[in-house]
Amino acid sequence: MIDPKNLLQSTLTLEQIGPFEYKAQSFNPGWNRIYGGQIIAQSMLASSKTVTDKNCHSIHSYFMRPGDPEKPVTFHVNPIRDGRSFATRTLEAFQGEEAIFTMSASYHKDEPGFDHYDPMGEVKMPDELESITDIIKKMGDQLPKPVTAYFNRERPFEMRPINISRYLNPVPGIPEQSFWLRATSEVADELPLQQAALGYASDFTLLDTALIAHGKLLFDPNIMVASLDHSIWFHRPFKINQWLLYKQKSSNAMGARALTQGQFFNLEGTLVASTTQEGLVRPITSPKGIPTAR
Repeated sequence: MIDPKNLLQSTLTLEQIGPFEYKAQSFNPGWNRIYGGQIIAQSMLASSKTVTDKNCHSIHSYFMRPGDPEKPVTFHVNPIRDGRSFATRTLEAFQGEEAIFTMSASYHKDEPGFDHYDPMGEVKMPDELESITDIIKKMGDQLPKPVTAYFNRERPFEMRPINISRYLNPVPGIPEQSFWLRATSEVADELPLQQAALGYASDFTLLDTALIAHGKLLFDPNIMVASLDHSIWFHRPFKINQWLLYKQKSSNAMGARALTQGQFFNLEGTLVASTTQEGLVRPITSPKGIPTAR
C-alpha cells in the first residue's frame, strides 16, 4: 500500500520486473476502488520508460474494472513502433490475471511548427482564492458531509476552486467549473514525471462537471458514477509544482454516459494540456422507478 503522506512520490515509483513490465503499489482513496488518476499516472510513467528520444504528446485509455486499492498493479508495455518522428506504445494494467486498464500512448520528437491556443479568459488568480482546506475549516458545517469528507481526504495537490456555490446550493446550471491546482510535494523536472503527475490530477472532478447541469453532486447516493475512458494531449512544457488552472466543462450527457472536457493553463494563460473523459453517470432507481440509495 502507498503511504498517503508521501502519495505522489510513491505513486510515481515503479519497480521494473521485466524488459517491458513494471509493478506499482496502490492507494485506497476511500471508494473501495483505485482512483483513476493513479492508474493513469502509473501507466503513463511505465510506458514512457520504454521510450528514450521522444516525448509523450497524447494518451487514450479505457477503464475496464475498478481495481482493488489494496493490491499492487502490474503494467505490460507493448513497443508497437519506433519511427524517426513518432513512437507508439500500448499498455495493459493487471491485477492478478484480470486486465483493469488499457492505454495507447504516442510520442513525438520535438520539432518547430505553427503555434496558437485558446485563451484562458478572465478568472481569479490563485492568490485571490482560498484553498479547499481553508474553505472546509470556515464553511464545513454548511457543506454536505460527503463533500467535506471527499475534500478532507489525502491528496498530493493543493486546490483552489473559483466558485464553490454549487456545493452549498445544488441547482441546475451551466456545466462548467474551474480550479487552480499545484503539487504540494516536489516533483523532479524530468518531463515523464511532470506529465504523469498532471495525469494524476486530470481525473479530479471531471465527471462531477456533468452533474452541474442537473443540480446534482458527485456524492448523491442515487447516482452511480465511474470513468469509462480518458484522453490527454500535452501541448507545452509546464511545472506541476506551479499553479495550473483546470477549466472543465461537459458538452453532452445521454444514455447513462456523460462527456466532459478539460484544459490546463499556466499562470501566464498559456494552454499546456487538454483532456477528455466519458463516464458512466447512471441514476439508480428501483423497479418502480423510485430512486434508491447505493
